[in-house]
Amino acid sequence: MRQSLDLLFLGSGNAFAHGRYWNSFLVNGRYLFDASPIALPHLKRAGAALEEIEAIFISHFHGDHFLGMPFLLLEYAENTARTKELTIVGPPGVEERVRLVMEACFPYSMSKDSGYKQTFLEVEDGQTGEVGGATFTAREVDHVEDFGCFGYRLETDRRSVAYSGDSLMCDALYDLADGSDVFVVECSCWEGACGPHLGPADLQDLRRRLGPQPAFVLTHLDSGKQDLQIPNCQLADDLARFHF
Repeated sequence: MRQSLDLLFLGSGNAFAHGRYWNSFLVNGRYLFDASPIALPHLKRAGAALEEIEAIFISHFHGDHFLGMPFLLLEYAENTARTKELTIVGPPGVEERVRLVMEACFPYSMSKDSGYKQTFLEVEDGQTGEVGGATFTAREVDHVEDFGCFGYRLETDRRSVAYSGDSLMCDALYDLADGSDVFVVECSCWEGACGPHLGPADLQDLRRRLGPQPAFVLTHLDSGKQDLQIPNCQLADDLARFHF
């Protein structure tokens, strides 16, 4: 029997959305994708077992995707005891960036022995690896030139979930999503262009290219909800759960 995929969205909005918090989601209680500024309080609100999180996948270093890291690591240093290794996966420079924000916010906590091993893993385009009993693939996507931006595909218990990160249309999105069970994909722009992001027309094109599968879950959204006329597609919401 195939295992289910459980997706908990801690936030579902883009950096400017009214009525939504910033995008971040947890897969099967163990794999956190992006650490938005509200990741920790919403993990607690949802009753997630913080000590069971084994990997954090950072797509890129914009604040709405990354600035929850200091609070998560402080939580492990001071409040929630853990023994499992925590692997932080991200673009080149991820360890330096994490240490920089920790030094700015809570300078003592990175040097404290918190009882668990912390590992940083920098990725490059096409890299594969194993973490927390799952395998992953990282693909560089087309977002900004300031630093590397990545999408990921995670394979666990014979199920797979792909994540676009923030991106314009590019072949890497198709490669990540093709053959997966679920594609968590950003859709920042309801109407017209809004910078280096995807909109409904892009998602309709992806659906045509990919066919009826995988299931789409749209995140990094504007405020409100719209019927985008995309088959097998749902909109995420803050603290929403999806089972596949």
